[in-house]
Amino acid sequence: MTGFTEPANTQTALLLLGRGSDAGSERGVDCPGELPAPSDPDLVARAKAAKEALGGNVFVLGHHYQRDEVIQFADVTGDSFKLAQQAAARPDAEYIVFCGVHFMAESADILTGDHQRVVLPDMAAGCSMADMATASQVEQCWEDLQRVGIADVTVPVTYMNSTAAIKGFVGREGGLVCTSSNAERALRWAYEHGEKVLFLPDQHLGRNTMVRDMGYSLDDCVLYNPHKPNGGLTDDELRNAKIILWKGHCSVHGRFTLECVEEMRRVDPEVNILVHPECKHEVVEAADYVGSTEYIIKQLEAAEPGSSWAIGTELNLVRRLANRFPDKKISFLDKTVCYCSTMNRIDLPHLVWALEELVAGRVPNVITVDERTASYAREALDRMLALP
Repeated sequence: MTGFTEPANTQTALLLLGRGSDAGSERGVDCPGELPAPSDPDLVARAKAAKEALGGNVFVLGHHYQRDEVIQFADVTGDSFKLAQQAAARPDAEYIVFCGVHFMAESADILTGDHQRVVLPDMAAGCSMADMATASQVEQCWEDLQRVGIADVTVPVTYMNSTAAIKGFVGREGGLVCTSSNAERALRWAYEHGEKVLFLPDQHLGRNTMVRDMGYSLDDCVLYNPHKPNGGLTDDELRNAKIILWKGHCSVHGRFTLECVEEMRRVDPEVNILVHPECKHEVVEAADYVGSTEYIIKQLEAAEPGSSWAIGTELNLVRRLANRFPDKKISFLDKTVCYCSTMNRIDLPHLVWALEELVAGRVPNVITVDERTASYAREALDRMLALP
């Protein structure tokens, strides 16, 4: 696994100002070349023309959280893992244009062939959750577990929403990747191979799966804060825990509160509350249905006409579902607009620029994972794919 250099204060300031990048992080703003203006009335026609010119050499993937202007050009839509699988299933496509965020494009690069190149239209499309667990922080956590004497009985599990470096660490230490759909199966596998789990980087998915789906108590869970010595925990707390949750979260799903649920029920007593398991534990406990993005879509597909639904997930998807199912009352769980800001960096001008660069014979914004990290990360992904 490659080393990781923490950004210095100056580098961090430049990142916040939008004037720098960090190759070891999900964050970055470099995007060489001239983007077309967002007001260009020919953007749709330019995207169509470029895509037609590339033909079967390009395969465009669109995450569910993307805006409609981008989704219309996607050959396949889905969640992060489905899209990475779809990329791997198209070996004839020389270019994979991934309309998602950085860690998703990394996963596609890990799973595709050496002859294929994965392109991210905007390198600034990162993920705040993935940024909450850096390689050096996780290595320090593992050293803490070794010092306490529990590393040998701890299986690391990382959510798909993590960097390739974290997936590589997990693969190297005998763990596996999980998605929001198979987190319970992944954790049960982990407990068959060890006594404890280190769950990265989303505390809420780990906690909700342990308590809601597997019957453990909140007391079985401890929260490791990478910004505090020993994670802010005592040695005994680490030794006694069944699962060590990383202090990370999704900035979109973390916004939903119990008050949102209660207010929605006051307004509409017949409403069905449907949320993603990245939401806080108290929100999940108060909801009627909990599941992954694909689960949310399937629930609404099967819902009765006239039924009322309040959805706790990203707004682009909720709005698209409301338009798709006009016979059902579908609303956003929170009154506050809640887009995934980094996902929304992939807009139509960036997509047009990327496609036109490919037409011109230039390959922009290639996402490449070094072979050693990719090898370990593939081990972690393969263990997930082998789950019953």
